[in-house]
Amino acid sequence: MKKILLEENEIPKHWYNILPDLPSPLEPPLDPQTNQPMNPEKLKALFPEALIEQEMSQERWIPIPQEVLEVYSIWRPTPLIRATKLEEYLDTPAKIYYKYEGIAPPGSHKPNTAVPQAYYNAKEGIKKLTTETGAGQWGSSLAFAGQYFGIQVKVYMVKVSFQQKPYRRVLMETWGAKVIPSPSPYTKSGRKILQEDPDNPGSLGIAISEAVEEALENPDTHYSLGSVLNHVLLHQTVIGLEAKKQLAKVKHYPDIIIGSAGGGSNFGGLALPFMIERLSGDSCTRFIAVEPYSCPTLTKGEYRYDFGDTVGFTPLMKMHTLGHDFIPPSIHAGGLRYHGMAPIISKLYDEGLIEAVAVKQTEIFKAAVDFARTEGIVPAPESAHAVKVAIDEAIRCRETGEPKVILFNLSGHGLLDLTAYQKFFEGELSD
Repeated sequence: MKKILLEENEIPKHWYNILPDLPSPLEPPLDPQTNQPMNPEKLKALFPEALIEQEMSQERWIPIPQEVLEVYSIWRPTPLIRATKLEEYLDTPAKIYYKYEGIAPPGSHKPNTAVPQAYYNAKEGIKKLTTETGAGQWGSSLAFAGQYFGIQVKVYMVKVSFQQKPYRRVLMETWGAKVIPSPSPYTKSGRKILQEDPDNPGSLGIAISEAVEEALENPDTHYSLGSVLNHVLLHQTVIGLEAKKQLAKVKHYPDIIIGSAGGGSNFGGLALPFMIERLSGDSCTRFIAVEPYSCPTLTKGEYRYDFGDTVGFTPLMKMHTLGHDFIPPSIHAGGLRYHGMAPIISKLYDEGLIEAVAVKQTEIFKAAVDFARTEGIVPAPESAHAVKVAIDEAIRCRETGEPKVILFNLSGHGLLDLTAYQKFFEGELSD
């Protein structure tokens, strides 16, 4: 069977929390004013209490609210698809499966966490949310979720992506969000950066600073983050939990799991539910996080405490980082241009439980085109990073003759990224 489907009633009813199963506890976030563990009370200026509890919870299974499940059911469960045409093209004995998250209304995996975040904020009486976005997948997902729970959304979009991806902005505005190119003249953070460098292309760290600053200055406003934090990865585990059920239907278990990695949410969402068996010694699955060569957080970053934003509003987190003032090149995979990596993913990488590889922009577009011409789906540039390494691993299987099962997350479609494909075809993309 090419598509392995689940019934609507098979959508997971709980999220999986890996924190109690980690080999050693995560280092706590630190208050930048005292360098002591952050008092959860201070986080209430930014997040609802339910999300703060999830951030620190040691419960392995956390119930998904019924109101969230009702919105999830618009697109979940998502299909697991065997890439038979790609297998034939590569002449590989490997079995390649991909979990396709692009069928969600915003076209990516991001609403898996946007919906619960909007729900918990609305339940606490919050009327406005600020956030950042790179490529626009997260911003559009939060705008989509805000519509369901009566919340206004303001998105600070990294300026280079604002310019490269105009239709992402239109999508956000269609769902009622206000979109601001970042750095902007509307916050102290943005004005300071523009004063120092009027042509600054922006970064996710800068956009986070602007969004956090606005939320801190307005008591009716909270901040919402689309990756990195524990509760975000928690919500994304619906991906891997569904994939497990789907693979069980065809009696397969992955030898290799691959996901693109910017902040860690789409890789973690697929990988973490399978990590249970690896941690217990019941599997030898390889986990590969794929990042851009131009923003190599895991492969080149340092594992230390750092701010999640450029200005220094956020708590200090122990993570792999390129430095909170790092400004990455203006690649088209805007969702992967983040200086840090989720503490959970950083911990697993530091302990040798996952691998990381950095790939170049022209390589990922070539892989994306090969995938589109065999499987028919045009991947988002972010998702194409996983496609590239899945192809590499399948070719390795051809060379060794090993019929391994490869699973990767096709985290979004690229139908709003066609200008990047056009530049690739015209030879205008560089590494």
